[in-house]
Amino acid sequence: MPMHDAGTREQWRAAYEKLRAAEKELTRRGDEVTRQRQALPWVPVTKEYRFHTNTGEKTLAELFDGRSQLIIRHFMHGPKTPEGCSGCTFETDNLVGAVPHLAHRDVTFILASRSPLPVLNDYKRRFGWDIEWVSLGDNGFNEDFYELMHVPTERRPGNMLDVMELMALSSFARVGDSVFHTYSTYDRGTEVLNATWQLLDRAPLGRGTGFDDWPRKRDEY
Repeated sequence: MPMHDAGTREQWRAAYEKLRAAEKELTRRGDEVTRQRQALPWVPVTKEYRFHTNTGEKTLAELFDGRSQLIIRHFMHGPKTPEGCSGCTFETDNLVGAVPHLAHRDVTFILASRSPLPVLNDYKRRFGWDIEWVSLGDNGFNEDFYELMHVPTERRPGNMLDVMELMALSSFARVGDSVFHTYSTYDRGTEVLNATWQLLDRAPLGRGTGFDDWPRKRDEY
């Protein structure tokens, strides 16, 4: 570890007071962004998507599992990423523990990918994840929601990364028999959900540099 600037406790305290003011402002700004996110208009989902699950084929409404809110984590596992995305795997390690807590707040949280269901089940068993993971197949779900997010041209099909397998998250609400799309984000927009990134940001060296092959799947370190 390289040596950092050293100082007295008094110097640390003075610098910390400035940092704390900035952190508090960031927290207040984050609260305001959350209010803006929740104020977005809800858009009815009229297309009939079918998903393959371990209890049979289901509609988007049925994925709510009796709750009024649904969060879908678009996981990169499909024709262009047949071994599963390391970044998505890393993030999911940090998310699965939240699933039962979300359920008690009327939120169903699931993963969704293009690979066949048996492949996803094998991958889930590999990491010991207790989470619902559904197969999209070619139902057009990812394509439709990436299009509305205006994914940059360089990330679209025909380039290095297939947009249909881009790291993303989408939220939905159900009122009666109607389903509404409420929010989506992709790529670094999901980063704040990852506790490991947040902890590293508070470690002495932060996220560091020179880790081109990091993160890896945790059974490949």
